[in-house]
Amino acid sequence: MTDVTFEPAIPVLRIYDIAKAKEFYVDFLGFAIDWEHRYEPDSPLYMQVSRGGVKLHLSEHYGDGTPGNVVYIRGSNIAAFAKELHDKRARFARPSPTDTAPKITDPFGKVLRFDDATNTH
Repeated sequence: MTDVTFEPAIPVLRIYDIAKAKEFYVDFLGFAIDWEHRYEPDSPLYMQVSRGGVKLHLSEHYGDGTPGNVVYIRGSNIAAFAKELHDKRARFARPSPTDTAPKITDPFGKVLRFDDATNTH
């Protein structure tokens, strides 16, 4: 039998407004833009953002991702992350500064559910 290995899954999330996507994922959540791709200058944007070990693909392409999807992200020191987000005082999201499992909805209807790896479920 052949050994099969997998790398962590990378969710593809649909975006409808590049400026709002960057405001939310880069300015608010603190993700970095790893790369951006377009087949032509006026074609839809496809890009990767990351923070720590989490990678997300953000796509303007029709059919990529849908509103209402949930992305579950486990990490460490999530309460400090929630406080970091709270302290930014964003008008669109402000989790409790002591939340160890914040749920944050992006501008396009997707829920990012963060959880501390030390929590057991």
